[in-house]
Amino acid sequence: MINIVGLGPGDLSLISYGAIEALKNSKKVFLRTEKHPVVKDLEKLTKFESLDHFYDENDDFDDVYRKISEFIVEEGKSGDVVYAVPGHPRVAEKTVDMIEKLAKENNIDVNVVASMSFVDAMFEALAFDPSNGFRLVDAFEMQTSYIDTDINLIVTQVYDEFIASEVKLYLMNKYDDEQEVYIVRGAGIKGEEFIKKVRLCELDWAENEFDYLTSLFVPKVENKKYNTVHDLELIMDKLRAPDGCDWDKKQTHESLKNSVIEEAYELYNAIENDDIDEMIEELGDVLLQVIFHCQIGKEEGMFDLGEVANGICTKLITRHPHIFGDANINRDEFEKTWEEIKKKEKGESTITEGIKRIPVYLPALMKAEKVQHKAALVGFDWDDIYDVFSKVEEEYEEVREAYELDFEGFIADKYAGEDVLEKIKEENLELLDEYHTLKIQYIKEELGDLLFSIVNLARFLDVDTTEALNGTIDKFVNRFGFVEEKVIESGKTFDEMSLEEMDKFWNQAKELEI
Repeated sequence: MINIVGLGPGDLSLISYGAIEALKNSKKVFLRTEKHPVVKDLEKLTKFESLDHFYDENDDFDDVYRKISEFIVEEGKSGDVVYAVPGHPRVAEKTVDMIEKLAKENNIDVNVVASMSFVDAMFEALAFDPSNGFRLVDAFEMQTSYIDTDINLIVTQVYDEFIASEVKLYLMNKYDDEQEVYIVRGAGIKGEEFIKKVRLCELDWAENEFDYLTSLFVPKVENKKYNTVHDLELIMDKLRAPDGCDWDKKQTHESLKNSVIEEAYELYNAIENDDIDEMIEELGDVLLQVIFHCQIGKEEGMFDLGEVANGICTKLITRHPHIFGDANINRDEFEKTWEEIKKKEKGESTITEGIKRIPVYLPALMKAEKVQHKAALVGFDWDDIYDVFSKVEEEYEEVREAYELDFEGFIADKYAGEDVLEKIKEENLELLDEYHTLKIQYIKEELGDLLFSIVNLARFLDVDTTEALNGTIDKFVNRFGFVEEKVIESGKTFDEMSLEEMDKFWNQAKELEI
């Protein structure tokens, strides 16, 4: 039997009767740490062994807790033991969960004997009613904890000024710098209880006010700082409520679909401009689109943000088995492995199915690159870049051939072996229309082949076609602007200016590297 007992917040009067009896009647007592005010009184009640040496041997707390838990379970195999921890065993005590799991695996019974928690002592010290709501967070786990500023927050294990500084920096991303916080040390210990109210930005200015009995109390905010996705969810819910905004209420997935594309391109533009403020704004607009669709999905009973988040988290974990599992993936083969995982997820049996899954309305240059890349992953690709150059030249010549197709040649090809002259007399107008239609279609097809081959060349050269083309467009706009300025300075209009004169201005712009 392993008896896990709580030692209360630090005063002997706050230890439960059951805990005192368990300590007095056991021949084998282990304390997770001696760094607790009540220990001086325990020395009069029982003999015990401290496990502080585990902390001295390792700086990683998770490893320390694991080794302590394994030690206690091993001791429990040979008889009854008492394992004593500060406060309440069920409050912010990781080793208790670990011991219970290990004990179950080894068929050892565990009995938990509660005492008053340091959290109870904080409620009393601050005259705070816990029914108003609160969240308990370990200072060492702040980075992975969800902080809801709408409820009170208690941060444990604020041992020193360094930890207080780390906590402050993290909380300042969630709260206003002027937010009032309470440093609480020795809660529940008669004559040693210390409470100090400070501004959040001043939290780590205090000296000699932090030790292993120090926690932080942060009241829920009055002037809310909107900085979580949940805040955006609540705002969107209000906008779509019966008494909300008429425009927002009438939106549907269909009516919003173009907005997603528009906002994504505005973000793209912000990134291109290296404009951080614009990026922040446009990322917010993209996020709004996600939350908007999730709100509509929730109202329709189809899906919500939780399902969307679960889907992408599950996808990322599944597609990174070398990070979240024990798979050994060759980095050079990563993209190929990624595609294989995607194919399995989608239930696809062929590469072509994956290629056809590429969105129809994706910009053509980007879609062409993706199609070529997916085919290349399975070896369907050129071996030499000069073969790609040759392909570009070949497609260029075919565009010329399509353009140079004459009417007589068209007639001869279409009606070979027939009475061509008679056909022309009977259907001349229709044939001419058909000739123009087919010629345009022929040019379009060959021009598409040329563009596709140029995208392939860009892929081999590791050049983003969209960036390259946008660069050329910007260059053209700037040089055309220079030409227009020169035309205006000449006192003429474009209609009065010859192409040779305008070309001269264009060459000047090139020389000036505009």
